Amino acid sequence: MIRISRVHRAWWVAGAAFVTLIGAAGFRAVPSVLIDPLHEEFGWPRATISAAVSINLVLFGLISPFAAALMDRLGMRRVVAGALVLVAAGSGLTVFMTASWQLLLCWGVLVGTGTGAMSMAFVATVTSRWFVRHRGLVSGVLTAAGATGQLVFLPLVAALATDHGWRVPALVVAACALAVVPLVLRLLRDPADFGTTAYGAPPGHATAPAPVVGSSAARALRALRGAARTRTFWLLAGGFAICGASTNGLVGTHFVSAAHDHGMPHTTAASLLALVGLFDIAGTILSGWLTDRVDPRLLLGAYYTLRGLSLLVLPSLFAPDTEPSMWVFIVFYGLDWIATVPPTVALCRDRFGDAGPVVFGWVFASHQVGAALAALGAGLVRDLRGNYDLAWFAAGGLCVLAAALSLAIRPIRHTEPVADLAETRR
Repeated sequence: MIRISRVHRAWWVAGAAFVTLIGAAGFRAVPSVLIDPLHEEFGWPRATISAAVSINLVLFGLISPFAAALMDRLGMRRVVAGALVLVAAGSGLTVFMTASWQLLLCWGVLVGTGTGAMSMAFVATVTSRWFVRHRGLVSGVLTAAGATGQLVFLPLVAALATDHGWRVPALVVAACALAVVPLVLRLLRDPADFGTTAYGAPPGHATAPAPVVGSSAARALRALRGAARTRTFWLLAGGFAICGASTNGLVGTHFVSAAHDHGMPHTTAASLLALVGLFDIAGTILSGWLTDRVDPRLLLGAYYTLRGLSLLVLPSLFAPDTEPSMWVFIVFYGLDWIATVPPTVALCRDRFGDAGPVVFGWVFASHQVGAALAALGAGLVRDLRGNYDLAWFAAGGLCVLAAALSLAIRPIRHTEPVADLAETRR
């Protein structure tokens, strides 16, 4: 038998990160199930409730690069533990809401800020510090944690909201966030803290980032300024903004409500969305494996094209019951849900070197801006037109554009100059 002592510390850290990311994804998925219950209880327009989701999505992205920079100063465990406390506070306080602005503050600002510190830039930070071998594969596994969180939380939240009202799942989220804090404090450390090196690292490989001088926020902004001078950054950011619009913003936020418009029960629709997460686990892990072997640009071009085609046919698939054609969509779309993350992380690391995790944080911020615009825009489309059809068609067309942007990235492997590390490290 293999003794536990022979298991490299990197795998324990990856396990702790996986659990943390499961929780972060589950916390963010909750509002999509609560749109209708909140509308029925308070009479708030869906556009108003969608605005809270939009704030959450924007902050989830914008906090990401600053959190990645802050992890260089304070370490991963302090930043992530603090983020979990914020999520618990934001979710728990919603049970006292009496006005819509409180929803914007709790689910929008507090939960958005907390989950933003546990976003995909966190994945890039963990893999960059702890893995030299199998980076792409581990990126895929950790990214799949987001799908796992959705799979675990969505049916539970839908059932709790149906049987006990929306306040019970809000309290469950708060309790789950606090329960993860001890695990983070115990395991989520840097290689130097354990006196070891990254998995697969050659002799002399750095075990931690060099000490950071100056403000973490300033460092994140300098990374943005340096990356923004490159063509690669804007192509990645543009494609990833469309990625966010066509996943978290549209499908993740409005699929349950759209299916319910066609007579499907909330619990059934939430279970279908959770199945998207189930198939995405396989799709994202496979994408990570492929990223270690195939040009990431080509992978992105294929992923976006296939996603766009699936969204164009989705409006014709909704029905009161789950038809075979809808099952085909769930499997196909699920495999492609966030398979774009591993190749995007790889391109950022390849093009921007040591600044890759922070730069990816900014690319991911564009993802969430796109998601926020789609979440709000789809809510407005539903209020004005009475259905979501226009939103699905627009997202499908944008995905084809994202494929073109990805293929336009130069294939030459080189490191782009980023005015960040040289100015902030000694």
